[in-house]
This record gives sequence, C-alpha cells and structure tokens, in this order.
Amino acid sequence: MSASRVLGAGASLSIPYESRPLLALQHFSHRRYNPLTGDWVLVSPHRTDRPWQGEMERRTEASAMAYDPDCYLCPGNLRANGERNPPYKGTFAFNNDCAALQRDAPTREVNEGWLLVARGEPGICRVLCFSSRHDLTLSRMMVPEIASVIEALREEWRQLGSLPFINSVQIFENRGVMMGASNPHPHCQIWASHSLPNELAKEAAAQSDYLALHQSYLLCDYLALEEKAGDRIVCQNEHFVLVPFWAIWPFETMLLPRRHYGALDELSTDEVPALANILSRLTIHYDNLFEAPFPYSMGFHQRPTDGSSHLDWHFHGHFYPPLLRSATVRKFMVGFEMLGSPQRDMTAENAAQRLRNLPAIHYLDRGVRQS
Repeated sequence: MSASRVLGAGASLSIPYESRPLLALQHFSHRRYNPLTGDWVLVSPHRTDRPWQGEMERRTEASAMAYDPDCYLCPGNLRANGERNPPYKGTFAFNNDCAALQRDAPTREVNEGWLLVARGEPGICRVLCFSSRHDLTLSRMMVPEIASVIEALREEWRQLGSLPFINSVQIFENRGVMMGASNPHPHCQIWASHSLPNELAKEAAAQSDYLALHQSYLLCDYLALEEKAGDRIVCQNEHFVLVPFWAIWPFETMLLPRRHYGALDELSTDEVPALANILSRLTIHYDNLFEAPFPYSMGFHQRPTDGSSHLDWHFHGHFYPPLLRSATVRKFMVGFEMLGSPQRDMTAENAAQRLRNLPAIHYLDRGVRQS
C-alpha cells in the first residue's frame, strides 16, 4: 500500500509506508486505524508535556459508607419511583425507574425522501447493583464477588435477548460523576433494544466483511499480532488479554478473550472467574494510577440477539476513561475531535506501560495487606 493511499491524497514520504515500523512513528504525529469501526485517531506524542491552564475537576474520594440511607439503590431504601428495594444481599436487578427505552413504543417509520427519517424504538432498560455495599466498586470487590456479577449479567443477557422484539443487549457501567453516573452505588445498566446501536452495527459489518475477505476472525488475528508485539498488553491471564492500540482516550483499553465466541452465555466454567480476575486487575490498576477512584464508561460488545448465528462476532469489552494527567485533569473531545477526528497525545504503548507497571494491590489496601 502506498503512502498516499494511507495518509491521504497529496501526502508523500521518501520511503514506502510499509518499511517504516511503528517505532519510527512513536515521536511523530501519525494516525491509527480502527478496523472494527473504520475510524482513525490522530496521535500527537510530542504534546504530552504541554502546559495545562484549563479546567481542573474536583478530586473524587472513595466512599467510606457501606450503607447510605439516602441512596436509591441501597437495600431497603425507597427508589425514585416510590418502590422499596428488598433487603438484598449480593446482586440486585430491577427495571430502570427512568428508562430511556419504552417496551410499548411503536415500530412505525417516518421517511420523507431519506432526509427526514424516524423509527419507533421499543426496548427495556434494566439496572444491576453489584453488591448491597454502597462502597464496594469492582476494584474493591473480591474475584468471586465479581464472578457473581458476571453470572447475573449472563442471566440478564439470556432473558432479554430471548424476547422476540429485542435484537441487541448492551451492558455498560458509568463509574464516577465525571462519566455522568447519577448514583454512586456500584451498579451497571442493561439496555435491550429493537435495533442494533451505531457502534455495534459498525463492528458487526467490519467483522463480517473481514471474515468474508480473509477467512479468519478479525479480533483473533488482531490478538495474535498484539501477543507477538507484547508492548501494548496491559495485563493478561489464561483466557483474557487487555490491549489499547487504536485507543482514543488516554488510558482506554479493550478486553479480548483468547477463545473465539460471541457473548457471555458462551463463557466456560473456567472463563467466568478468569473474566472476574481480569476486571479486578484492570480496575485496581486504574485506581492506582492516580491513587483515586478512576472514572470510566465500560461495556461488553456481544453478538446481536436477532436469531442469526453471527459466528463472526468476537465477544469483547471496551473501557473508556476520561482522565489525562491526574485525578483532576481530564481529556476533552472538542474542536478538531468534534469537527475532524479524535486525537490523543500519549501513545498507546506508553499508556499500556504505565498501567502495566502499577502495583497489583489496591492503594487503599497496601497498609492493610502489609500489616
């Protein structure tokens, strides 16, 4: 492939693009391609030390309360809709009191020459509390406790995905006020929709096209390249690997299973605790980075539930954290990012190394564990 094909019309290099290894671009502005979405991200590693006089967020501290009488999600408390939570232990799932999707929404379509197009979107929104403890985030939970969360999510995915009008089930967690979390009690959401959301639709098309062209699976081939390189692996175990090559956010990661399968319902007996282990390790590393609760939006991308086999789909997870250089300085997607394409300063290799080199014990537990 020529340099002008990769870099755009009018671009030129004195040597072909293929003969320049990635290391040659580590200190120069360059773009990285995301084959899952077809998008590009601009990387500007020379800007990592630029001065900052912008907005500073208020530093967030870990919750010290195991129970909050004013929390809508704690056991026994009243929720926003007036219902009272049961005195639950472990996980607790319920229909979202302020759901974005309505089960009885009509599916009719309005279309005026493909310029004004709207379609009804029925669906169901659920909430899953990780624990009865108000202060117990994933980074502070034991691996068996996280495994119980995964089992509960598997059951939610199965039940929602089996409904005839549901074609996609998106599980996600927004952690921290910086990511818009309206309640600090550790929980995630499950939005089951009639249509395939934008990001899933792009990934579905990319994986299908790749299989047709190469007779192999996109994320399996990508994982093989990452394991060969090694410098972008944040952490790994027997079943899962975390990598960030085409990441947009400074400390963004992607969770990949070594085995090819499409959704949580296909996890083996050994893979459930392995997934819990990798989630624990990553969130501990995140918190340890700036020794503060680390905000992020994360979610699992799973095969559509429209009844087709989707054998090309490779289950994976995305973590999108906003922090840039400290617990109070965040990355903003503005200007060029909104009008052109996303941009980041720190390279994915540098970010992976910083996360990889952090202690494995949570910063709040170090004194406790040592004593």
